[in-house]
Amino acid sequence: MRCIKRLRVLCFAAGLCLWAPGGYAQRQGGSNPPPTPQLDSERPHWYSGFTHPYTPPVVPPVSLSNSTRVDSLLRAGKLYLSVSDAIALALENNLDIELERYEFPLAQADLLRARSGASIIGIPTNVLPAINTTVGVPILGSNSAGLAAQGAQTSLAPGLSYDPALIGTVSWGHLTTPQSNTVITGTTELVSTNKTGNVSLVEAFPTGGSVALGFNNLNQNQNSFRNTINPATTSNLDLTVTQPLLQGFGLALNNRTIRIAKNNLRAADLVFRQQLINAVGNVVQIYWTLVAANLNVDVKTQAVAVSQKLYEDNKKQVEVGTLAPIEIARAEAQLASDQQALVTAQSTVLQLEAVLKSALSRDGLASPLVAEARIVATDPIRIPDVEPVEPIQDVVARALENRPDLAQSRMQIENSKIALQGTKNVLLPTLNAFADLRNNALMGSQNTVTGVSPTTGLVSTPSAADPFFLGGFGGLLGQIFSRNFPNYTVGLNLNIPLRNRAAQANVATATLNLRENELTVQRQINQVRVDIQSALIALQEARAQYQTAVKQRILEEQTVDADQKKLDLGATTVFQLIQDQRDLSTAGGNVVSAEATYAQARAQLDIATGMTLQNNNVQFDEAKSGVVSRPPSSLPPLDQNPPPGNAAPGSKNLPNGSR
Repeated sequence: MRCIKRLRVLCFAAGLCLWAPGGYAQRQGGSNPPPTPQLDSERPHWYSGFTHPYTPPVVPPVSLSNSTRVDSLLRAGKLYLSVSDAIALALENNLDIELERYEFPLAQADLLRARSGASIIGIPTNVLPAINTTVGVPILGSNSAGLAAQGAQTSLAPGLSYDPALIGTVSWGHLTTPQSNTVITGTTELVSTNKTGNVSLVEAFPTGGSVALGFNNLNQNQNSFRNTINPATTSNLDLTVTQPLLQGFGLALNNRTIRIAKNNLRAADLVFRQQLINAVGNVVQIYWTLVAANLNVDVKTQAVAVSQKLYEDNKKQVEVGTLAPIEIARAEAQLASDQQALVTAQSTVLQLEAVLKSALSRDGLASPLVAEARIVATDPIRIPDVEPVEPIQDVVARALENRPDLAQSRMQIENSKIALQGTKNVLLPTLNAFADLRNNALMGSQNTVTGVSPTTGLVSTPSAADPFFLGGFGGLLGQIFSRNFPNYTVGLNLNIPLRNRAAQANVATATLNLRENELTVQRQINQVRVDIQSALIALQEARAQYQTAVKQRILEEQTVDADQKKLDLGATTVFQLIQDQRDLSTAGGNVVSAEATYAQARAQLDIATGMTLQNNNVQFDEAKSGVVSRPPSSLPPLDQNPPPGNAAPGSKNLPNGSR
């Protein structure tokens, strides 16, 4: 009786575990699990609780509409942009950033997949690199897809699923079997009509075990008069429990896919942050390159104005006979050269504007208003008088802490260690404990089939059936739950591989891959130090280049003034003055180039240290949502002149604060 009571309790407990919504595997993740891909969902109906597992998530369509910030910054065919506005537009509209936002639902879907016990796919970790706008080549920030590859190698044992499954079978069959012996059936041709109706609940658990609760029924009608009950229904309620004791045992082992998927969910933040750094770094560098290009246009415009004035003055002097006619040709050639340089500088500005507008909008240049608008950069390049001094050890430490690509590699090592735990477990022999508890039942009707006895030749009728087995489905259930015919089976299943070479090779390969990953991280750390050193050197070199260019420009300005006075006194030639003007234009262009080089070196140092977002006041949560809270910058009055950021570096009315 005690055994019967214990079995009933076990069946009841197993039924609760199997019928409970989500099962243990879905509850074990904690009270606040990471959200599953919460996409658009319809209003729930009364039957939604039943249909939800079979309803596909709705992925919202992509939006190619720009944010309203673009319209707020457009006026009279001009797009007024500060650095802050350019970054905000990139966060809201840049397609590289928008593509990486899909990293989060992909990681959440992978975690949902892991909670079901299925193999995980992993997440892509490739990002588009930052670009050095000076030379047009990638610099920092590209990563491999290691997290995705690692995740794909991790799964449960075949056939295990944390999602409970209801399995049903209904069949009908007509069988005709010739008999070589008529003693048992009483006929040479046994005809059977079988009706089967089976239902079972199965589920696996993070311990590595599985439970199956099945209710099986067979209704059989035969033409044999030997049967006392015909048709007869045989049923059983079967509870089977299997638990690995060596290979495949343990919560830590069987939850490894979930732990890796959770790591990948955190890694999605790192991948997005890396793409965000690269995209913002690109926009900042393009912006400062555009500012420098506009300054270069101003330099070339001043050079054309000077050459035009020289040409007109030479014509007047030739007309009065104080200058040789050849000087007109020289001045005209210089004017044509300066005009060509101006056209080239203006073309460069147009190209940079197109690149920047494409990076700040979802539809590129499809909108005529955006395509035709000229960008007015409202922020000038500012170079501090004194460069902040910081020990390189502190800069490297900050980079090692903030570089998301390095954090991804460290998380890859953690995932590799988790996966290695499962690979090592396969080295163990297979020892499974199993228990099968079954309640059998038989119920039917008195057999009415008559036949001719093959031995006497007389008509035979079936024997009278035991009344205990006569009845309907209610009696069948009564036999099952009264445990009139119980079966008990317990045992162990042992499988010992005698050589185990494949498992050893897999462990060796996984361990070697882990060591390679560890070396890769160290190589990245070494490269970070090189990147920091190179970025600091480039920044120092850019500052020195700027200081030299400013001094050279001042010298050329003084030279032009001095030679102009000499020319007025007849102490020098027009050719010399043209040469001086050419040198001044070159010096002005060198200042512009040095300013752009410094701005880009500063942006690349931010990328190398992982400080691009902090130094540009980018809020990570706003970047994830694609909605920036800060308002657009105020537009200047309609009658205001272009801001000092577009003024020429050679002009003497420049504010001191802009340099």
